Amino acid sequence: MREGLMASLVCNLLPFPSPICMYSQSPTSIRHFPSMVASLFQDPLRFKRKMSRLYQQLALSCINGVEGCGISEEEEKKMKSKWVRKGFNSTEEQRQDVSQLPSKMSNRCKALMRKIICFSREDGSVPVMLNAWVKSTKPRRTDWLSILKELERLNHPLYFEILEHALTEESFEANIRDYTKAIHFCGKDNRLSDAERLLLAMKTRGFICDQVTLTALVHMYSKAGDLKLAQDSFEEMRLLGVPLDKRSYGSMIMAYIRAGMFQDGETLLRETEVKEVFAGREVYKALLRSYSMAGDSHGAQRVFDAIQWAGITPDDKVCALLINAYVVSGKTCEARIAFDNMRRAGLEPNDKCVALVLAAYEKENRVSEALEFLTELERASLVLGKEASQLLAEWFRGLGVVEEVELVLRDFV
Repeated sequence: MREGLMASLVCNLLPFPSPICMYSQSPTSIRHFPSMVASLFQDPLRFKRKMSRLYQQLALSCINGVEGCGISEEEEKKMKSKWVRKGFNSTEEQRQDVSQLPSKMSNRCKALMRKIICFSREDGSVPVMLNAWVKSTKPRRTDWLSILKELERLNHPLYFEILEHALTEESFEANIRDYTKAIHFCGKDNRLSDAERLLLAMKTRGFICDQVTLTALVHMYSKAGDLKLAQDSFEEMRLLGVPLDKRSYGSMIMAYIRAGMFQDGETLLRETEVKEVFAGREVYKALLRSYSMAGDSHGAQRVFDAIQWAGITPDDKVCALLINAYVVSGKTCEARIAFDNMRRAGLEPNDKCVALVLAAYEKENRVSEALEFLTELERASLVLGKEASQLLAEWFRGLGVVEEVELVLRDFV
């Protein structure tokens, strides 16, 4: 009796016959319910699972069209691929770009890349195009990354717009590194408003700025000439309580250099040396160049010594900056000493170094010492380059010794 009651209950729980789905009207589909209920009556949990699975099968049958009543799986795939197969009105250059897409790129990614390469504002907007692609192909994060990588390689003008849209898509699964990369991209083009909008969106989603993101902000504000915001970001970085790396220090030192605050940059450089977190070679060279162009020979010498302390071997260009600092400040003897020290260290002077020493002699009209300098170069088998030769010719012509100029150029050039 209990079995009959349960069978009646199950039958009453089934959906009403549907004119769309004939499967629900088949008497064979419920023929075995009494025996099934009898076997499951002692295990209510198992009975519940069976019933749940049964309802899922009935729903899928109605949707997929069992016995020809709905859309088949093959037809569904055809509908999804309809967007992919849609033709494009493209130029020869666009077709060339499409043909060079990576062979390993998935079809869904190639479909979007063709759309992007052939995109025209007259056809619609980028968000509409991307929304259609997402709805049709159900992309994963790897698909988004593949698209962005190819757009970055092509230096495509829609790269940032697509990256910004991807950050809002659930399938992209955006993380803080994605936002940092987007902010860094804006910083390279001085697009502060776009970067700050991304920063606000990142914080709204619950991401907290870490050292990498704040370093990108310091670099961006530094390039834009906003020292105050660069300092604020750097101080926020300090408050994180984690050791700063050479990129973080380097970004702030460059901010001071761009602002003309060389002493502050050098002070921060000394801090990195104490912590043995030495800045990059380009940072040292930028600070040395700043002192050199300003004619601050003492500052240039300090930075030159710091370069060697950091384990960086000076090259001929670094030595030229030091020599230039002495020339600009009017210290000809020190410039010559720096030149000689360079040669003793085993570095061959470039044309710029030779021209700088000659310029120092010309400034003080020390012809005899210049000739002695040229004689030493001849003994060392050093050939004058274009810049040094032109400077020497103009100087000697100004003195009215044309024949001496010809002899010098014949011997040294």
